[in-house]
Order: sequence, then structure tokens, then C-alpha cells
Amino acid sequence: MISRLPAAQATALPGAPSTRRTVYLRLLTWLFTLFNSVRVLAYVPTAWAIFVSGDSSQHSLWTWGTWFGANLTMAAWLHEQNGQRMNRAAVVCACNAFMCGATAVLILVFRL
Repeated sequence: MISRLPAAQATALPGAPSTRRTVYLRLLTWLFTLFNSVRVLAYVPTAWAIFVSGDSSQHSLWTWGTWFGANLTMAAWLHEQNGQRMNRAAVVCACNAFMCGATAVLILVFRL
């Protein structure tokens, strides 16, 4: 029988990831962590602008609440998918949820 798999996959043990895939998954994990960590910092200028100006009228509470919920549930989902253990991705999503929640609270404070 002629194998239709690429040479790298044809010689790999069944069930074992190829070296190329392993490197790709590690790189993807680190890039996810990097960009989502930077995103945590990207929330600061908006929160600061609301705080300094005391005006939250240009910011949607609905949007920030949705982002809070999306990040929080993603963190919880990642935690569950990882055998109820925290990993970098879950921590970063939880931090993003915190920042979205803090921004939503600032919006509320200046609207009341």
C-alpha cells in the first residue's frame, strides 16, 4: 500500500505530534499570550481618559459589559478545558475581563 502522508507524518509514531506541529503550537501559545497581554495594557488609555475627563458619554456600557462577559467566560472555558487548571491563556483572559470590568465600572460611576 502506498502512503499518502507527507514523509514527516509517515515516519511519526501514531498519535505523536510532529515536531513542526509542536513548534507551531508553542509559537501560537506564546503569540496569543503576548498579544493578549498587550491588550490588557491597551485598555488603560480609555479608562484613564474616562477617569480624567469625568465624561463617559462616548463609551458604551453595553459594549464594555459584553467584552467583560466574553473575556470572563473564555477564561472559565480555558480553565475547564485544561482540567480545571489555570494556564497562561486563562490568566490573560481573566486579566482582560478585569480591565473590561474596571472600565465598565468607571463608565457607571461617571453616569450616576
